[in-house]
Amino acid sequence: MVNWPSHYFLCIINSMTKTPSPLDPEAKPDDRVDHALRPQKLNDLIGQDQVKDNLSILISAAKKRGEALDHVLFYGPPGLGKTTLAHVIGNEMGVNVKVTAGPVIERAGDLAAILTNLRAGDILFIDEVHRLGRAVEEVLYPAMEDYALDIVIGKGPSARSIRLKLPRFTVVGATTRLALVTAPLRARFGAVYRLDYYDIEAMKKIVTRAAGMLKVEADAKGIEEMARRARGTPRVALRLLRRVRDFAQVRADGVINQKVAIEALDLLQVDPLGLDDVDRRVLKTIIEKYNGGPVGLNTIAASISEEQDTIMDVVEPYLLQLGFLDRTPQGRVATKSAYEHLGYTYTEQGQARLL
Repeated sequence: MVNWPSHYFLCIINSMTKTPSPLDPEAKPDDRVDHALRPQKLNDLIGQDQVKDNLSILISAAKKRGEALDHVLFYGPPGLGKTTLAHVIGNEMGVNVKVTAGPVIERAGDLAAILTNLRAGDILFIDEVHRLGRAVEEVLYPAMEDYALDIVIGKGPSARSIRLKLPRFTVVGATTRLALVTAPLRARFGAVYRLDYYDIEAMKKIVTRAAGMLKVEADAKGIEEMARRARGTPRVALRLLRRVRDFAQVRADGVINQKVAIEALDLLQVDPLGLDDVDRRVLKTIIEKYNGGPVGLNTIAASISEEQDTIMDVVEPYLLQLGFLDRTPQGRVATKSAYEHLGYTYTEQGQARLL
């Protein structure tokens, strides 16, 4: 009989009963994909100016030469528009976009079936490209480099290899963890771009555009309130806009102003800086239980009954961006700004640290 740690069962029960955070940038099943909200052309894109400029040059050069676009890899936190950019590239090039994901392609034969159905110039978009299996990657290498597919027919001594020529196509990869993309695969992408969090002005434009397309009446102050609390992530901003719209229709006259936006977002437990309940619990745990740190990720996760991956992928990036959290070799440390935001008196005592 296995004696499981008690916090293991707490994590399971908590994950089954808790309400998903509206600030989680990962795509959710209840996120209705309204394709009208997605920009269709580069000129429609808001923010990411450096990436837009580079893509514009890349696309224009490929169209002038009459060639397929070079392979492109986008990386960065979830919810920033990697999938949208893949479709924008397809629209700009005037080609079809075939969408798949790394975990879906389990066998080399699955990838071979996808590749043989591509036409000249088509784009193969692979989301979570870092989760491709090693055997699948081995098939993808010659396809990306030589536009060829090596197939082994038969078994044993009678087995023979056949090389099939593929049309020139483009692989657009997306990943939230560039470090997990193997070096040989990463080297085969001719253009690698990082997507950063959006600034407040870009977020206001995104929310304004979405509100207009959803026919939601909102004033400038209400839009600014939603944009400021969306953690610089368009997917989160659109989700908050839908929730605030619901609140306005039920509790107000359907118009989103600053007062309505504040009441709705406070009800969702999203504070003025965009921190939700989990963010605050992480910071309070470090400050109250461990004197501000340093404390290990495993300990934090067990203390608040959350998954380590949730803290590392969803909570930490934004807290680091705000300067509320520091990563040290000994563990996580709450900064003076975190103390002040939560109303604690800052002390530099902390726990004993290794020199």
